[in-house]
Amino acid sequence: MFHPFLTKLVTIMKKLGLATALLLAMTGAQAYQFEVQGQSEYIDNTVNDKNFTGAVQGTYYFKNVDATKGPLAEAAFLNQASNFSLAYNYGEYDVDADKADFVSHVYGAKAEAYVPTKLVPVYASAAYSHTIHDSKNNLASDDQGDRYALELGAVVAPNFLVAVGYTSVADQYSLDAFNILANGVAKAGLEAGTIADDQDAITARTKYVGAIDGTNMAVGFEAGLVYGEDTMYNLKTDLYLTPALSVGASYVETSANTNVDSAWGANVNYFITPAVAVGASYVNANAVGEAVDTQTVGVNAKFRF
Repeated sequence: MFHPFLTKLVTIMKKLGLATALLLAMTGAQAYQFEVQGQSEYIDNTVNDKNFTGAVQGTYYFKNVDATKGPLAEAAFLNQASNFSLAYNYGEYDVDADKADFVSHVYGAKAEAYVPTKLVPVYASAAYSHTIHDSKNNLASDDQGDRYALELGAVVAPNFLVAVGYTSVADQYSLDAFNILANGVAKAGLEAGTIADDQDAITARTKYVGAIDGTNMAVGFEAGLVYGEDTMYNLKTDLYLTPALSVGASYVETSANTNVDSAWGANVNYFITPAVAVGASYVNANAVGEAVDTQTVGVNAKFRF
């Protein structure tokens, strides 16, 4: 008969083995239905280098997503996976030592649906974001605003989405919570400045992901347009060196009369396992007529189960 200590030790080891096996099964899964991602950006706008953001997003897919169809980062898109997401972004911004100092909270909810038809799969999305600006001194006022967005489109060719939409912004300081997570706070700010006082905007975008013949590599392209008080366009491309590793570049430009009217960025993302990913991003936004060039450096992580 085993000594009580040995019996207890064996029990603990069994539990640890079960937990390890469960963790490996989760992180090595080729199909998933939940995704949680987090992101943080450090912001240097020349006159102040103490700004930062933190964001989190959770997504539920109504059916299991098969992660074996191509680049892991694009599994949901390649599966035309309908989903519902919630997002939150926190930001601390000190424009400079003598100007507005405020904290920003952005909450968002979004639903995406792909509906098969006899012709092509139809795509639709609806999103809502609420922004709260909390001033920390008397040089800026507290503010809050809402934004609503609808999109309708179709997958007109394999892995090629075309969509048009309408966005209503009740307050120009209302940011898109999901745009912050996808493209960074600098580009999300440019979009808000483009819509500006018009409060209504027409949007259009395309997205394509395709394999490179004769290799295990793939390429992705995205293009978008925002027409509000002014006009903004954005371009993005990703090269998937393997299904797990990608590098990308992006560019955005607006006709709005702002200090910063364009920004370019680069990113790298790597899936350690099919269920765990890490990444980094860099955005450079050059100012015109004022020394407030802005650079952001971001890190992100993603977990699927």
